[in-house]
Amino acid sequence: MVKLFNIYEFLQSKMDCRISYGTLSIDSCEISHPIKLDKNNDDPFTLFWVNKKNISKTNSLSTGILIAPIDFIRHSMFTGTIIACENPRRAFSLILSKFFDKEWIPLPHGASIPIKSSGPPSTKIGNGTIIEEDVIIGSNTVIGYNNVILRGTIIGDNVKIGSNNTIGAVGFGYEKSEDGKYELIPHIGNVIIEDNVEIGNNNCIDRAVLGSTILKENSKIDNLVHIAHGVIIGKNSLIIANAMIAGSVVIGENTWIAPSTSVINGGKIGSNSMTGMGAVVVKEVEDNSLVVGVPAKKIKDI
Repeated sequence: MVKLFNIYEFLQSKMDCRISYGTLSIDSCEISHPIKLDKNNDDPFTLFWVNKKNISKTNSLSTGILIAPIDFIRHSMFTGTIIACENPRRAFSLILSKFFDKEWIPLPHGASIPIKSSGPPSTKIGNGTIIEEDVIIGSNTVIGYNNVILRGTIIGDNVKIGSNNTIGAVGFGYEKSEDGKYELIPHIGNVIIEDNVEIGNNNCIDRAVLGSTILKENSKIDNLVHIAHGVIIGKNSLIIANAMIAGSVVIGENTWIAPSTSVINGGKIGSNSMTGMGAVVVKEVEDNSLVVGVPAKKIKDI
């Protein structure tokens, strides 16, 4: 738990900001955790941020502590607590770094066994695989050689993971500081791999900034696939070699992502859909659609 007063005092030392209290007291309020803005929220002690691009998402919110643009206080109907500043994304990144990001400490050289992780006897782990603390592994799961599975990752039952994968590493998310230099936004989420998922070799699956990157039940991932922070892959979907799934993409159920497909950050691909080889998806794909080309365009219903 972090005191709201401490957060506000810290932000004031970094940038110009002001606060609208809502129903909470800045002196006594303690924040339990930061959350994603689009998550249903009934907890007044959670923290999230909004900028001009996603400000409409606050229309259904009535509680919580919100980092927002300066103009938001004057025009919003939001009744929770608002900390207003010029760069909410930068402010939120600073807060994560200062109060919520755990220090990453590499395991000792040569360590290759689970530490404080859960894995039943029926699970098999190949030589050279490193599993950090707070990893949970289900039953009848097979993990191959030379994988790195980082803290907080949750792996279900009957999962198959090949070799040379990195699962749960920090994603590629940066914000400019006042002097114009890029600084990494802390990633305090995790990766969830549900039951019966299969993952090939040489893949990178990044942890979410907030919440989880999720591979849902029975999804299948080929070799050399990049799955960025906060991605959700629906049940029974296939992601084929060299695909690049950018941050916060949502892929529906029973969907085929062809080799070398690229999907733009925040993109959505509906259920029962397909992409053509090398497609570059920059717009939302409806359910039951086949899209091909650069940029990808719908050519028929399927």
